[in-house]
Amino acid sequence: MKKYTFLLLSFVLTYSAFGQEPVPPRGKVFDDNLVPRVDILIAPADLAQVLDPNNDTEYPAVFIFTNDIVPDTVENVGFRLRGNTSLFAAKKSFKVSFNAFVSGQKYKGLEKLNLNGEHNDPSVTRSKVCWDLLRDMELPGARANHVELYINGDYFGLYANIEHIDEEFVDLRFGNQSGNLYKCLYPADLVYLGSNPDAYKLEAQGRRVYELLTNTAEDDYSDLAEFIDVLNNTSDADFACEIEKVFNVDAYLQYMVFDILTGNWDGPLFNKNNFYLYHNPVTDLFEYIPYDLDNTLGIDWFGEDWGNFDIYNWTQPEDRPLYDRFIADPIFREQFNFYMERLIDDEFNLTKLEDNLDFIRTLIGPYIQTDPYYPLDYGFTFQQFQDSYEQALPFGQTPYGIKPYIETRGNSALDQLEPTDIAPIIYNVNNNLPTSNQDIRIYATVIDDGSVSQVRLCYSIDGGTVECLDMKDDGNSGDFDAGDDIYGIILPALGTSANLEYQVVATDDSSQDGIRPYCNNYQLAISEPLVELYINELMASNSNTIADPFGEYDDWLELYYAGSDLLFIGGYYLSDNPAEPNKWSLPDIFLEPGEFLILWIDGDNDTQGDEHTSFKLSADGETIGLYDGGLNLIDGLTYPSLNSDQAYGRIPDGTGPFELVMPTPGATNVALSDILNIEVPEALAVFPNPSSGLIYLDIEQTLGASNLYLIDALGRTVWQQSSLDLYPGRVEVQLAAAPGMYQLLLVDENGVSHLARLVINK
Repeated sequence: MKKYTFLLLSFVLTYSAFGQEPVPPRGKVFDDNLVPRVDILIAPADLAQVLDPNNDTEYPAVFIFTNDIVPDTVENVGFRLRGNTSLFAAKKSFKVSFNAFVSGQKYKGLEKLNLNGEHNDPSVTRSKVCWDLLRDMELPGARANHVELYINGDYFGLYANIEHIDEEFVDLRFGNQSGNLYKCLYPADLVYLGSNPDAYKLEAQGRRVYELLTNTAEDDYSDLAEFIDVLNNTSDADFACEIEKVFNVDAYLQYMVFDILTGNWDGPLFNKNNFYLYHNPVTDLFEYIPYDLDNTLGIDWFGEDWGNFDIYNWTQPEDRPLYDRFIADPIFREQFNFYMERLIDDEFNLTKLEDNLDFIRTLIGPYIQTDPYYPLDYGFTFQQFQDSYEQALPFGQTPYGIKPYIETRGNSALDQLEPTDIAPIIYNVNNNLPTSNQDIRIYATVIDDGSVSQVRLCYSIDGGTVECLDMKDDGNSGDFDAGDDIYGIILPALGTSANLEYQVVATDDSSQDGIRPYCNNYQLAISEPLVELYINELMASNSNTIADPFGEYDDWLELYYAGSDLLFIGGYYLSDNPAEPNKWSLPDIFLEPGEFLILWIDGDNDTQGDEHTSFKLSADGETIGLYDGGLNLIDGLTYPSLNSDQAYGRIPDGTGPFELVMPTPGATNVALSDILNIEVPEALAVFPNPSSGLIYLDIEQTLGASNLYLIDALGRTVWQQSSLDLYPGRVEVQLAAAPGMYQLLLVDENGVSHLARLVINK
């Protein structure tokens, strides 16, 4: 498996920027404010075969999804049973495969859906609550809701609709799908079996324990073997140093807390079962992804009291390195304690969860009441459904109601929790991938159970003297918003190629130091720019700032060329996936020195022309890179979550660090601070002021083809007019905006900005 350098690793901004959307919108399919209807139409003879628990063949069917007036229909989908013990239940679970018979067919970006009967759970709610909790924690997990299922017009009952974990899942969360994705089922204990990668192709119950779902032609398990080797065989002294090189430990520790608090005994920590590992090729780290969360929140088959189970001894008397190594390491144990207390305080408590539980019960109750399969496996009644949220039921697997379990588990975990004063936790350490003529921006997230008194960047250039400088969380230091726990610093451009080594050190109010990386330093190779072509500005949620030639308000990105000669950009590439740098080829055109080029990041390249890309931007933040024909990185950034019509650009053009800017597509960038605080220039006279929306501009000199923008107090463009030819004289302009205080920005054909404050008073 190819190793990626820290140059690619440093693309990562926050967990959300590991890819595109770690917590993507629910969309139509997973809308949980209602109970959508799923219809399956299938030949009766085929349905009889589907219902045979010994048959895992997919049969052709028609899928119909209804949650509004007009239903969606997808023909020729695959339909079969899914599950393990549930195969023999009266209320069975099903899988819908949209691409089973039509290659590449998807529904709303999905290749498959899991319709789970949840026959063991009288509330039919536990897995849904757990997936919702992961969303609240902002950790990647499956989207889920409830649906009513009809097959050939017959009501089969209420089902949990759970997002399938596959290439589409990881692509949406991590921005790529080219890494190895392993489905890990019993007995997947991650115990070391030797250095031979083929040893991890062992089988149980007729399938591989670690089933490789991607890159199956190569069938190369060397990355998994290396990960398991590090997990099992690294010395105690070196464990933290080595495991962070192969595993996203910051996210995993929170998953580990989640598994223990929710009583997810059917996962890897107790039952060595039900999880995925994804080897993210961008970061070269394995990601942990939980799976199958129905045996949670008090469900029990072992005679154990999961509400009071020991959080520091949460395994069977067998090797469970994924738990044992982390809970034994002093650094990770302290962080485990911190995340445990924080999750109970913030999310895993009845104050937070009770309203949602009551809403779910009210929402799905009518569908449970008429579900013909609900009582068949254990004799559940509708009254027991109602009671299952508050009390235990007379079934072996339900010694807790959901609410009592949450209360008991939270209190028990807090009682067991070791008193801890942690050193600062530092994660998501990143930089702006500068070239030698660009300022160096380094930022990191720092949290603590007390307060952070100081964060420092300690660095050296080409092995020289180490210098330590303060990093700030003030919104003006290469960080993002003041007080958001992201600390930053901007170092002046080096002006020459060099190797920068650095680490981040944070000190809390107890004089404890946290450091990242745990050992050695991050390495950042800074080189001369290959070409003076830059990503200069972008907008990831364009609702009314600028329309493309087709009249659509699509996301856009602006390139800026700062060279001195004509530049042919055909053969250069733009990509939102560093593992796929040649994702989209730039158009075959020349740029003149100082020229700005707008590209529409809308996924419409097949229908709308060469300046429309094959992918879209995520408003939640992601990575964008510009590459030459040899797939060398020319310029790149990882941008944060952006609101509608917010622009993110460099000040000054090309070489400056990125910040929130006034949207100026096709023109020089203007800082928001400049527009919100500037005095009214004499060059732009506006009257009347206040105005009802009709204004006049007194133009004193030829400004040529100009763009006019109306900006509100938050820096958002609320109205604009493009290519307005301005010559000396009086120009009438009709604005469209709500009453309020605005800035009127005029950018003339030379890129010069003219500003005026304006009050609209209707």
